[in-house]
Amino acid sequence: MRDNESPDPPNLFWRRETATRAGLIVDAGAYFEAGRKAMLKARKRIMLIGWDFDARIALSDERLPGEPRTLGEFVLWLVKRNPELEVFLLRWNIGALKALFRGTTIFTLMRWMAHPRIHTRLDGASTLGASHHHKIVVIDDCLAFCGGIDMTSNRWDTPEHRDGDPRRVGPDGSPYAPWHDTTSILEGPVAQALGELSRKRWQAAGGHALEPVDCGVDCWPEGVEAQFRNVSVAISRSRPEGDDGGPPVREIEATYLALIARARKYIYAESQYFASRRIAEAIAHRLEEADGPEIVLVNPFKSQGWLEPVAMDTARARLYAALEHLDCHARLRIYHPFTQAGEPIYVHAKMMIVDDEVLHVGSSNMNNRSMRLDTECDVTLDAAVPGNESAAPTIRALRDRLLAEHLGVTAEAVAAAVDGKGSLIAAVEALRGQGRSLRPYEILDLHEVETWLADNQVLDPEGPGEIFEATSKGGLLRGLRRHLHTHADRMRHRLHKHRSRA
Repeated sequence: MRDNESPDPPNLFWRRETATRAGLIVDAGAYFEAGRKAMLKARKRIMLIGWDFDARIALSDERLPGEPRTLGEFVLWLVKRNPELEVFLLRWNIGALKALFRGTTIFTLMRWMAHPRIHTRLDGASTLGASHHHKIVVIDDCLAFCGGIDMTSNRWDTPEHRDGDPRRVGPDGSPYAPWHDTTSILEGPVAQALGELSRKRWQAAGGHALEPVDCGVDCWPEGVEAQFRNVSVAISRSRPEGDDGGPPVREIEATYLALIARARKYIYAESQYFASRRIAEAIAHRLEEADGPEIVLVNPFKSQGWLEPVAMDTARARLYAALEHLDCHARLRIYHPFTQAGEPIYVHAKMMIVDDEVLHVGSSNMNNRSMRLDTECDVTLDAAVPGNESAAPTIRALRDRLLAEHLGVTAEAVAAAVDGKGSLIAAVEALRGQGRSLRPYEILDLHEVETWLADNQVLDPEGPGEIFEATSKGGLLRGLRRHLHTHADRMRHRLHKHRSRA
């Protein structure tokens, strides 16, 4: 952090609360197991606040006597064995439509809805064109998970991302591609705050008002490592104007921009997308500096779906091409992870580590929707905040662990390479190899229609006002054009001086 900067500029977060224990969970195999163990300890209330849920998935291969295999039956079993337990499940209403056609899901939902202590709602409070994108689980207001992992199908995987892993199959038995993801686990007052946020969202979606839960019990799941203790954690949100009738909330965007601005040496980030104009502008500012930070972004090789590749991948290509022109010091890299056999590993994680002192993780992607249109929730642990100083070595270790997972090497090898090279990019380049490793991003040829769509942000609007707005404001690159023009003027000036001296 720069000497004249406060760790808490205004509008970066909704609440800052203490986490008595906290950690980063990597990949859904570990998350599903931790979530199962936490729900087994629930006494009064479980809140599942998400973009998607699939009642057919199995949370773990381990089971207690009589414990069902699937999430849907597990929830029913939990309330049956504990007459004081209530479960509240809130999911995005548009995304729920396709879930009705998932095998036996509709019958499970009917059984949930018929149970007096299982409450389900579809979140229709979002503004036109927006989605409810939270991925939050709260147990008795004493433990919470907040990150990028949905409790749904085609998510389970382990950090090994083994080729042909027989466990990596959907509920219908079909195999799916390797999947990388992250979430946070938080205990204490910060979990109480996430419980409050979840209760407010539940009520905004038409649910009845809920009181806080005060159980006074240990709800930390057995066998899960607490990487941090007694640290201050900030909660940031995105919410569009009109959502629940309220004003826009852009705390996540402000946090991303502030973190990029304060970085001294390294920014390491993982994101499903790289399509945010404002984040690209912030990066452009740092690339123009002679002593700016190195920026390493891990993305999926290509987006999933049929619209996302057109919108997100094309926008990424346009933004990266523009930033490449400004990257005179070669400080920006985008990489993709691949398995040993060369299959792309899909990156769904949404997290950032800055200078070995900030860990930011949540549901928001680096695209316009997450910054200003969809409803998101992220958390930030900052070692520069008084009382958090001891967190810095663990944050660095997490960065090394994540890079080690992607590069197919040990965390110790990553740490040694970064220290030896004095450069995050040089360390990655030295450790990259064949098979299980990271591969550099290459800009693909852009179809004329795809280019137009990306430039005009037709499929990734910055807010509800831009969904049907005319495309006359300059499009995706409108902020970067100033940097490009300035860069071109600077280069022409240098060339002129060189010729004059000659």
